[in-house]
Amino acid sequence: MSTPANPKDLSVIANIKGLVMDATAAAHSGHPGGAFSSCDFAALLWMEALHFAPDFPKWPLRDRFVLSAGHESMLLYSLLHLSGMLSMDEIRRFRQLGSLTPGHPESHLTAGVEATTGPLGQGVAMGVGMAVAALQEQALRPLDRLPRIWVLAGDGDLQEDVALGACQLAGHWGLGNLVLYYDKNDIQISGPVDRVSSLDFKAHFESMQWEVLEINGHDHHELRQAMELATQAERSRPLFIIGQSTMAQGAATMEGLAKTHGEPLPAAEIAATKSRLGLDPEASFAVQPSVYEHFNRRLKELNALAAAYTPPTALQQAPEIAWPTYETGQSLATRVAFGQALAQMAPKMLGLTGGSADLEPSNNTGAFAAAVGEFTRNHRSGRNLAFGVREFPMAAILNGMALYAPDFKPFGATFLTFSDYMRNAIRMSAIQKVPVLHVFTHDSIFLGEDGPTHQSVEHIMSLRAIPDLWVMRPADARETQACLRLWAAQGHQPAVLALTRQNVPTLPCTEDAPQALDAKVAQGAYLAWKQEGSDSTLAPLYGYATGSEVATLIKACQGLAENEESLHQREMRVYSLPCWELLDEQPAAYKAEVLGPAHARRVSLEAGVTQGWSRFTGLDGLTIGVDTFGYSAPGPDLARHFGLEPQQVQDRIAAWLNSPQNPA
Repeated sequence: MSTPANPKDLSVIANIKGLVMDATAAAHSGHPGGAFSSCDFAALLWMEALHFAPDFPKWPLRDRFVLSAGHESMLLYSLLHLSGMLSMDEIRRFRQLGSLTPGHPESHLTAGVEATTGPLGQGVAMGVGMAVAALQEQALRPLDRLPRIWVLAGDGDLQEDVALGACQLAGHWGLGNLVLYYDKNDIQISGPVDRVSSLDFKAHFESMQWEVLEINGHDHHELRQAMELATQAERSRPLFIIGQSTMAQGAATMEGLAKTHGEPLPAAEIAATKSRLGLDPEASFAVQPSVYEHFNRRLKELNALAAAYTPPTALQQAPEIAWPTYETGQSLATRVAFGQALAQMAPKMLGLTGGSADLEPSNNTGAFAAAVGEFTRNHRSGRNLAFGVREFPMAAILNGMALYAPDFKPFGATFLTFSDYMRNAIRMSAIQKVPVLHVFTHDSIFLGEDGPTHQSVEHIMSLRAIPDLWVMRPADARETQACLRLWAAQGHQPAVLALTRQNVPTLPCTEDAPQALDAKVAQGAYLAWKQEGSDSTLAPLYGYATGSEVATLIKACQGLAENEESLHQREMRVYSLPCWELLDEQPAAYKAEVLGPAHARRVSLEAGVTQGWSRFTGLDGLTIGVDTFGYSAPGPDLARHFGLEPQQVQDRIAAWLNSPQNPA
């Protein structure tokens, strides 16, 4: 028999449900059912166990609460309102343009929201990342307490493989500071969960080395016992709490109905439910004063602790790194240059942490791993993370690590073709404005013999379509270092770093001192080679390339200048474009300089799809690339097959310039 609940607790829960009903009704959209079923757990957690200070929302010692079931956003907004972190006006503006209460919580927008959630499962994975970061931080610079990570998930979250993949790692790493509460109401949008799942979650999580507790999600005594277990000082395993609950619990006539998952309750149902909960059915957006008092009874003390807190020394220093040096003409794969730079950054940047998705030798992260040690259940100061073949969980975990503390700089590496597996988490890096570095080696058909399944063709261009993401494809070893320095020097910008498998020459255009080279790369595009023209009647030739094709285009244009009589006197310029997004940030005058005069002839070269290059070449320019899938063959053979050797590029440009349709 259940222990009777405290009437004051029930009043808090009733008022939260009232806000959920009113806000979703006013917005004519929202998800009240799950917010109702989760409400007992969430309300008790925030009132009694969660360590947080509303006056100091970024207090480093706070626990983190991640609402992985982001569609239940009004539950979180109601908790933030009761805590004094969100006004009633913002509750009224739920899901409206410009409000702090969007349909799914956004961490960069609303104080107290620890992670942007909505795409199901990723909140669980970000919670895993936060737990890792907390343990690493505690080992690297011990704090007065180890923050605990609380994640609230629903049935849909645990159907997404990104969540279960991250949970495998959480158990393997023994993340005792992680608590995952599963609000198991057995209903999703399309109906009962048993239509799509018969997984034994208790056995499954126990097999992943979690401690598992099954409770009644509406029994306050059982909930408190679960939270007491979760807050024990020394825990060696993450805790999975299965809270069996009822969808829309407390609704007058619609308890248990799938319809309540994704639609506001009807007006008559709202009035009847308010009456059932002891609320005034005629009042909207109303909270009884006693509710605030009861809800906030711990917060004065917590705010005082946060006010007296002295921040620790920053992990992220501004060190003098001994960057590897290279001779002009030296041939080196940019993935190798990345690995060499990473190894030098490791001992100087304690916030630098990350790893590879089971591709350490190929991604060249092995030297970093040797320098910093591996993060394990017995070695928390290790900063190399062995993610295994889990690309999507890796990317989402990295987002959680970056969200945890501003001086963490997480990175993860795999082959570029597998960025498709990670795409939504990369997108979430950009939405949340977190400085995660997504490293992708083997960035083109030049991967070679593994064939079209592993050869990237469309990936670079598709990543460029994601807003607020730097997509960096460096031309040589020194440009690779510059990209790394630019990423490491800031704290809000996620980046993709696309690197070659094959060797590429170190170019004369990158001979500048590091600071000067960084300034050039920071422009997104810079002049890599030029020939001054002596015949002003000839239209200048402007060429654009990225990555391994910069050297190819320079060599092709040099060949044109040396061997094509009609081109001896033509002005020619080749630009390296390591990052289109940085170029977009430049003044209009600089962008006009890169594009050249209106009558210029323009050509682009990249070992990927040509779609998108017309922004530089114009519709009448020449775009050279790869618009089909690749083949299984050695890289040099593929270069010849696709016409990407310097002589082939030279011949194609010459033929194009000399064609009747393209007058001088």
